[in-house]
Amino acid sequence: MWTILGLVIGGFVLSGLFRTSVESDFDARLRFDLEGMIAAAEPGPAGQVTLRGRFTDPRFERVYSGWYWQITPEGKDAGESQISRSLWDHTIAPTNTVTRNGVQWSRGIGPENQHLHIVSRHVEFPITDTPSTKDTRSYRFLVASDSTQLEAEVARFNTTLLWSFALLGIGLIGGIFVQVRVGLVPLRRLRIALARIRDGKARQLDGRFPAEIAPLATELNALIEHNAEVVARARTHVSNLAHFLKTPLTVISNEASAHPGPLADAVTKQVGTMRRQVDHYLARARVAGAVSTIGNRTDVMPVIADLARVLRRIHAERGVEIAIDGADALCFRGERQDLEEMVGNLMDNACKWAKGRVAVSAAGMPGAMLEIVVGDDGPGLSLEELSRIGERGERLDESVPGTGLGLAIVRDIARLYGGSLSLGRSSLGGFEARLALPAII
Repeated sequence: MWTILGLVIGGFVLSGLFRTSVESDFDARLRFDLEGMIAAAEPGPAGQVTLRGRFTDPRFERVYSGWYWQITPEGKDAGESQISRSLWDHTIAPTNTVTRNGVQWSRGIGPENQHLHIVSRHVEFPITDTPSTKDTRSYRFLVASDSTQLEAEVARFNTTLLWSFALLGIGLIGGIFVQVRVGLVPLRRLRIALARIRDGKARQLDGRFPAEIAPLATELNALIEHNAEVVARARTHVSNLAHFLKTPLTVISNEASAHPGPLADAVTKQVGTMRRQVDHYLARARVAGAVSTIGNRTDVMPVIADLARVLRRIHAERGVEIAIDGADALCFRGERQDLEEMVGNLMDNACKWAKGRVAVSAAGMPGAMLEIVVGDDGPGLSLEELSRIGERGERLDESVPGTGLGLAIVRDIARLYGGSLSLGRSSLGGFEARLALPAII
């Protein structure tokens, strides 16, 4: 935009300068002809004026040529004007006269409505056939030219200028476009490299970059490495915290078991609650660190297949059949351990309640998301039970092994990844869980 604006302003400036130059030359020619005509004037004894033959110019001889001269007597001796042949039977009446540098500049209308540019001058000649030597006769010498010629010259220049600047503008815009495209190639490569890291296809920015971009690539690599180190340290601290908390809880639980009684039962119950809460919040802390790590990706179907294989062995005595379905290309934007924990909880829960069939399917969703659906043919849940299930520590059947934290942990992990968990009734007749997670397209 600034380039076009600069060209437009430059065009107006050049056009104005050219017009000024042409008008100056035009005025100089008119004044030159006026001075030549005055020099060729030859006064007679009575003060009358005639032009010597040396003031002959074909322009003033051709009728309505656009170049004219006129000599007009002034004062008390005013009479008929002498005119050039080119005026034929017309005379010129100047208007809007302005005096500049000793001559008068005017405008006027000539033959065939020509717009004339006029220069004139008053000249007095002595009368020699009278006794007084102070008697003079005044004349107005006038030279005029059709300004259409000037305007045509300016118009030709403006047309040439317009085409030249148009071609120059197109060339400049094209050059700028090419320069920007070429100049942004390293940034596009950098963007593609960052996308590969985000999608888990690379760990760092690889490749050579120009000197101007190389420091940015170096800083980004350092930032990615620092982020990974921070997450690794956080996981170490979480692991240490789990160890430090679980060991005293185990000691307290063992001491309570060694001294049966109401107090021991209360201690054992509270220790169990503390363990569940510790497990829950430690899992959330670990996942929060994992989510902030750039470049994690996990193939979905291999994880589901591995979990199905393990759960078939665990529930072999009950003969639970686990059917899986999904596209091999599905990728979860996150860590394998988190996907295993979420899907494993859902599949294990389905196997515990199923009569004999569990169905697991995975599919892509709009908005770079994927959905994993786990359903069973168990007894299912009522609307009231569906509203209660998923709360931390909420168990609907104490006879089934578990802590009551599975669905709560799944929901928390899914939310940390920007996903969701919804519960309902399966097409198999039992319970169904739908897990939505971010995907890598």
